[in-house]
Amino acid sequence: MIETRIDRRFAKLKAEGRPALVTFITAGDPDLATSQAILDALPEAGSDVIELGMPFSDPMAEGVPIQLATQRSLAHGHTMDKTLQMVREFRKKDNDTPIVLMGYYNPIFVRGSAAFVKEAREAGVDGLIVVDVPAEADDELCIPAIEGGVNFIRLTTPTTDDKRLPTVLANTSGFVYYVSVTGVTGSAAADTTAVAQAVTRIKSHTDLPVAVGFGIKTAEQAEEIGKHADGVVVGSILVEAIRTSLDDNGKATNQTQAAVTEVVRSLRVGVEKARK
Repeated sequence: MIETRIDRRFAKLKAEGRPALVTFITAGDPDLATSQAILDALPEAGSDVIELGMPFSDPMAEGVPIQLATQRSLAHGHTMDKTLQMVREFRKKDNDTPIVLMGYYNPIFVRGSAAFVKEAREAGVDGLIVVDVPAEADDELCIPAIEGGVNFIRLTTPTTDDKRLPTVLANTSGFVYYVSVTGVTGSAAADTTAVAQAVTRIKSHTDLPVAVGFGIKTAEQAEEIGKHADGVVVGSILVEAIRTSLDDNGKATNQTQAAVTEVVRSLRVGVEKARK
């Protein structure tokens, strides 16, 4: 597979001796214009890799904050076409920061996997995280993604044992996303000792970077996780920052973008302290 922006970014950060800050927002939340402004502002605020959520009506792996973000986006008429257009607009200003689309298979399936991968790559997408396509169905989307030059990133969890792990990692590329707690996004904070052990175990099976997410909300948590992981993934705290910045009618305010970037800056400080 050809080298992607994800490969280059993790290699660069490894040389610098620090983990990546991976940030998640939902495309179109709370509206298209505000979401685009937030997306465009993330790299300057400190994001190394961006996960852009593809809104879907049944986000089964998400906790309440991201469920609500998805509802806000869909209520404003957001579509996959608009998500891809957001990436195109981002690429007019930033051709280096990796973008990973994260979500569910249904909106991709209806477009056709090969066609979607081609359109996504042409828009400037670097990777996919599609949580409801198991490794046993790699021919559905994973293989077309790899053949199309897009990284396919898989999730591993505390229940992914050594027998299962090689199957999960077989066609994974870009990085491995370790879900540090059992449950949905935004759940309880991870046990850093358990995370360290899990990262070590995963790395015994792969040379790929390992990013850790779920339940990371503070700079202190990011610092602790970053001592062991190649990347620290944050999402629920960012979409919650959006929600709490909205007015009484659920509309964006002049504080909405800043609410997100301030949290990202704080988390970036924690990540940078991780290896010092």
